[in-house]
Amino acid sequence: MVNYYNMNRYSTKALLGLAIILLVACVPAKEFRALQDKHQKSEAERERFSDENQALNVKNSELDSKVKVAQADVDRLLADSLRLSQEFKGLSEEHNGLKKRYADLELAQNSLLNSSVSETKKLLKQLQENQVELQRREDALRELERRLNQRKHDLDKLQSDLVTMQTDLESRNARLLELERILSRKDSVVIALRKKVSDALLGFEGKGLTVTVHNGKVYVSLEEKLLFKSGSWEVDPKGADAIKKLADVLAVNSDINVMIEGHTDDVPYNGKDQIIDNWDLSVKRATSIVRIILQNKKVDPKRVLASGRSQFLPVDAAKTSEARQKNRRTEIILTPKLDELLDILDNK
Repeated sequence: MVNYYNMNRYSTKALLGLAIILLVACVPAKEFRALQDKHQKSEAERERFSDENQALNVKNSELDSKVKVAQADVDRLLADSLRLSQEFKGLSEEHNGLKKRYADLELAQNSLLNSSVSETKKLLKQLQENQVELQRREDALRELERRLNQRKHDLDKLQSDLVTMQTDLESRNARLLELERILSRKDSVVIALRKKVSDALLGFEGKGLTVTVHNGKVYVSLEEKLLFKSGSWEVDPKGADAIKKLADVLAVNSDINVMIEGHTDDVPYNGKDQIIDNWDLSVKRATSIVRIILQNKKVDPKRVLASGRSQFLPVDAAKTSEARQKNRRTEIILTPKLDELLDILDNK
């Protein structure tokens, strides 16, 4: 079983970054709220899918256990029914024998009417005893027949329940297999997307740019030196060239959502103008990247989301110049759309 949509390590703080974007008015408020709602829905639906997948595995295990118990009950009832049928057959044969003896005794009684009184009484007593025994056997036979009918009713109900459980189990298994198929296809899409991005940015990898896959997403991480001068949000021409090449990939892959995250180190921002602190700087850098991507008119702006993280999501928490250099970065996160998976979950 594949791992179904582990929660992204950025999802909890994404809303905070998005709220800052609105406060600094980097994008119009109405457009921002729409992007924010879409992002929240995507994250909630991914969590919902993970929970649904776990619940399906638990339900499948429970149904398998119930099927085994029901099958054992069916086998036991079949054995009991066979035994009772054999007992019923034996009693029927014994009952027929008693009826024959009774008829013989009645015949003998008629033939002995003229015999001695003592002999007649003896025959009458034997006849009465046989009648009592016959009645007892008939009562036992009726009780056995009643029990057999009850067992048959119980067996029919168990078999009906078993068929229902098996049908439900098959339906759930089919749905689970469909989810696995779509997830496998989604993983293939992510791998193919990573290759397309790597091929497009081949000349930049190892020069301040890395392309990785994590939690079903493609991460394009660009160091500050490739994009910006210290304290600036104006994109360097070489970095802009890398962003444009990435935009070309996004233009022909319309089923990919894009999030741009700006990150700074923990050194307080000392610039001027409209930038106040590292929050402002990280958001400003993210929106600068968005504008370059949207120069490609084939990229739908509805697919793109800008976010500032300031210094609060470092890749290296050390207080060294090397760690701070790693933390000053911009990450472009590419996520395949989950519409097909969400349709299956909505139609459960």
